[in-house]
Amino acid sequence: MIGYIVAGVALLAALVIVVVERWQTVRTIKRLDAMLEAAIAGHFTEETYDESRLSALESRLARYLTASALSARKVQEQKDQISSLISDISHQTKTPVANLQLYAQLLAEQPLTPQEEECAGAILTQAAKLQTLIEVLVKTSRLENGILAVHPLSYVVDRAVTQYVPKAAEKGVVLTAVPTEGKAVFDPKWTEEALCNLLDNAVKYTPSGGAVTVTVKNYEMFSAICVTDTGAGFPEAEQARIFGRFYRSAGNYQEQGVGIGLYLTRQIAEKQGGYVKVESVPGTGSTFSLFLPRP
Repeated sequence: MIGYIVAGVALLAALVIVVVERWQTVRTIKRLDAMLEAAIAGHFTEETYDESRLSALESRLARYLTASALSARKVQEQKDQISSLISDISHQTKTPVANLQLYAQLLAEQPLTPQEEECAGAILTQAAKLQTLIEVLVKTSRLENGILAVHPLSYVVDRAVTQYVPKAAEKGVVLTAVPTEGKAVFDPKWTEEALCNLLDNAVKYTPSGGAVTVTVKNYEMFSAICVTDTGAGFPEAEQARIFGRFYRSAGNYQEQGVGIGLYLTRQIAEKQGGYVKVESVPGTGSTFSLFLPRP
């Protein structure tokens, strides 16, 4: 009889130990989960937890999350400092660049020899390039501050196309936009900038009498804004390089530009969870497609 009692007590004690250990495990998991949730939300702080009550695993995780939060704050502070510095540079260079352009224009209006006219024109061209580079620098530094939301594609397409109709007409290029439907997740300001870069290149490299067409295609996960031109096109071997910073095709150096538009367009697309694709056949033309995620 006593043996049965001893066995029962031992079994009960074992069950109590199992229950306590399970409770401690569940408690630890819940605390770890709470720590991770706080870290994900961006407000984890080490003092939120009592070190004396944490397990060794909890302590190590707390130290890791604290270090990660500190590192993230430092990275953000560095980004803010860089953004502020670039804004200061932009502000400080506006007046000198504007003055440079003004004096170059005044110089070009004076009686000059052919050689002097060529020099004045070169100054104007380089000043315009400098201004463009500064503007792109500022735009690139502020790219991560865009707000993504669901917008109709027609909004950004209509605004971008309207800007380039006069330029296309002046060059003798027919610019048309097929009526668009559908929505996507994007920042209107930056997406308009990306699309304008594609339109600028299409109009610039399409000869007089050619055409540029903007269409929208809706897929399962993405919507694509496609800009098709009837320009010279370029070989497949070059397609992987055209999105590089400052890259310009060997046959396009006579055109105005600094080779930054497609690079910026790709950056804008990637920051919004999308991408850019190009299809081109030499002598036929090119199609640049800006893919944006659908809601």
